[in-house]
Amino acid sequence: MSKRMILMLSVMAALVVLLGGVKFKQVQTAIAQASSFQPPPEAVTTTVSRREQWPASLDAIGTVVAVHGVTVSADLPGIVDRIAFDSGHAVQAGEVLVQLDTKQEEAQLVAAEAQRDLTRLKFERARGLAEQGIVAKADFDQAEAENKQAEARVGEIRATIQRKRIRAPFTGVLGIRQVNLGQYLSAGDPVVSLQALRPIYVNFAVPQQDVGRLRVGGAISVSAEGAGPAMTGRITAIDSIVNEGTRNVGVQATFANDDGRLHPGMFVETRIDLGAGATVIALPASAINYAPYGDSVFVVADVEGPKGQKYRGVRQQFVKLGGGRGDQVAVLSGLGPGEEVVTSGVFKLRPGAAVHVNNDVQPGNNPAPKPEDN
Repeated sequence: MSKRMILMLSVMAALVVLLGGVKFKQVQTAIAQASSFQPPPEAVTTTVSRREQWPASLDAIGTVVAVHGVTVSADLPGIVDRIAFDSGHAVQAGEVLVQLDTKQEEAQLVAAEAQRDLTRLKFERARGLAEQGIVAKADFDQAEAENKQAEARVGEIRATIQRKRIRAPFTGVLGIRQVNLGQYLSAGDPVVSLQALRPIYVNFAVPQQDVGRLRVGGAISVSAEGAGPAMTGRITAIDSIVNEGTRNVGVQATFANDDGRLHPGMFVETRIDLGAGATVIALPASAINYAPYGDSVFVVADVEGPKGQKYRGVRQQFVKLGGGRGDQVAVLSGLGPGEEVVTSGVFKLRPGAAVHVNNDVQPGNNPAPKPEDN
């Protein structure tokens, strides 16, 4: 019995050793295959880098602001008796926009003028008697004071009537009416917005390192989608304070805006010509691999594999970037002319990855693309 048990155990041990050896050989074979596995090449597009002369300019995003812009409001409370303007029309400084009801003040004015006339007669009579020495000096002073008070009361009521005629404080273009006939207005209630459009300001900000390249009086152009061709103006002010949060400096430019194409609140693109240009390597923006530790591009080259074989792959090249122009980005350093740079498919690459170049369809690379192509 014991011999049979020993024999059975020996057979089982031999079988386990045999199976373990087979499995070991299989694992070794799988490891060898994995180590020699070469992933398929990634399909990419490329372009050959070349030097270009870029004009020196500074681009920024700006906002149109009126030179004078207010919301005309009621100075005193009252009921709207007459509206003398149309929404969206141009007005001159001093034009009456809204007339509030002044019937009560006009009645008070009649009474005050009558009282003024009476006190004036008393004052003239007292002055004549004082010159003859008949009236005491105190009585004359009292008559003079009453006459001045009556004159002041008349002036006060007239000023109240004038303040109930709401006028345009400056020449400009009105917005949309916010009052109606018969409406009661409290002091400070809005009536209509008024904006001076000719000339007009454009406010924008530039990085602090670029402020030294700007000067008051320098030329600037702005363009806005839907506003027609670019307009030219002049830089009129540079802020004296650097924003601590953004490290940008505010700049203000003035434009004649004779045709009224710029309106307050519009979003515009500004461009400042800084004179002589610079020689850069221009690449499509899609070619740049942006990263916190540094921007880079992938250059196609002959790469040597782990077994010494040559294949078409990529190497990662860190670069220093400049400004942008349309679909392009300027590379200032880190890349030379004549190198084949990957322009699409960058996100799926790593250093040494094999690539297959297919340039049948290329990404945008236009320095001045049309808006519908952006």
